Amino acid sequence: MALAKDFLWGGATAANQCEGGYNQGNRGLANVDVIPHGKDRRPVMSGTKKMFELDNEHYYPALVGIDFYHHYKEDIDLFAEMGFKTFRLSIAWSRIFLNGDEEEPNEEGLKYYEDIFKECHKYGIEPLVTITHFDCPMHLIVKYGGWKNPILIEFYKRLAKVLFTRYKGLVKYWLTFNEINMILHLPFMGAGLYFEEGEDQTQAKYISAHHELLASAWATKIAHEIDPNNMIGCMMAAGDYYPYCCMPEDVWEAQNANRSNLMFIDVQARGYYPNYALKMFERNNIDIHLSDEEKKLLKENTVDFISFSYYTSRCVTTRKDVTETVGNAFKGAKNPYLKSSDWGWQIDPLGLRVTLNSLYDRYQKPLFIVENGLGAKDELIPDGNGSYTVNDDYRIDYLRQHIAAFKAAVEQDGVELLGYTPWGCIDLVSASTGEMSKRYGFIYVDRDDQGNGTLNRYKKKSFYWYKKVIASNGEDLD
Repeated sequence: MALAKDFLWGGATAANQCEGGYNQGNRGLANVDVIPHGKDRRPVMSGTKKMFELDNEHYYPALVGIDFYHHYKEDIDLFAEMGFKTFRLSIAWSRIFLNGDEEEPNEEGLKYYEDIFKECHKYGIEPLVTITHFDCPMHLIVKYGGWKNPILIEFYKRLAKVLFTRYKGLVKYWLTFNEINMILHLPFMGAGLYFEEGEDQTQAKYISAHHELLASAWATKIAHEIDPNNMIGCMMAAGDYYPYCCMPEDVWEAQNANRSNLMFIDVQARGYYPNYALKMFERNNIDIHLSDEEKKLLKENTVDFISFSYYTSRCVTTRKDVTETVGNAFKGAKNPYLKSSDWGWQIDPLGLRVTLNSLYDRYQKPLFIVENGLGAKDELIPDGNGSYTVNDDYRIDYLRQHIAAFKAAVEQDGVELLGYTPWGCIDLVSASTGEMSKRYGFIYVDRDDQGNGTLNRYKKKSFYWYKKVIASNGEDLD
């Protein structure tokens, strides 16, 4: 079978990487705002360096991003020109609830997103909305300890109810938490977790993850009650782990590594913690305080579809003599059979087909690739018509191979796939490095790593290529 006629081609962004306007529209400060560019970025993201407010010594790229806050009409017009059927974006929690614990939402923030969704519908573009793409109001972190505290479930429920009510009929596709497994790898960025000296970090991560999983189930329940047409998805940072070699120890290592990520989706898609997770909690003296009432909530409110990011596969080994590499915050053995991007992320198109089949075999639920792309250094050159462009054949080649891989998963393997939204469809701030020079988009944004530039938008060569891909429903990849 070919891709469905209503296959959702589009692109993906996140508020904290593109929106900006951090001090406009009565918005509050969030964890994602106080993550700086430079050497302190990784310690802050990992929750080991305390940075709860802005200072004058650091540059904070999320404060302006690419100023989508003021440019959204221009940008959505460009997405429409490419033929987008869907546009993935996220809500800045602190734009809806300044501190996160207010009783009443901020009307300016609600109106802002309403205007965006209406602008999308003007062009026939279906919004795909992530409720929480790493955002957590700083007030909730300072006062309550962030997601370590179960009270955040109540604040998240209030946010979800407001969003589902206000945008009923405007938004059908929702994701509860972006890359929910990132809480294990970059806990402050992923969920606003900061660790005090001597704190049991493993316990803190898993109890926080449990609270997010309960919040996700509540959001699913509320969404279906408010509008049965709502489609709720979970979202993970995916990419199957391969054993580095056929040593049984490496195979076992890979199975355990895959389970560490799949546990979150097992709960959201199947409705319960798998035995391997419960045994892992037991071995490590982790207590998530799972009650019978919570078990019932999880079981009765599973997601409608599973979405994920895929940039690279991963490789693990028990050997100590193997070179390491990193891709999307995940460390592992360097796969000798794969090429790498400018930032060392290994490129594995077939791994996308492997991952799709692994997920579909496991869950038998519709899948959605909501992030995939190549971070690369682009050179802006004159286009011969008085403007500028980028000859990004390397990006076209990467995307072509990955589209061919997911088409094979659909057409030859029978995987049910709803859509494809490549990451950073317009250049934005890199989450992992805070750089603008790590570019993903079909549209170049004139801004550098220090925040200089005109913010002008320019169409890359890949812009016209992707437009052709969408128009042919993936048949023309040349």
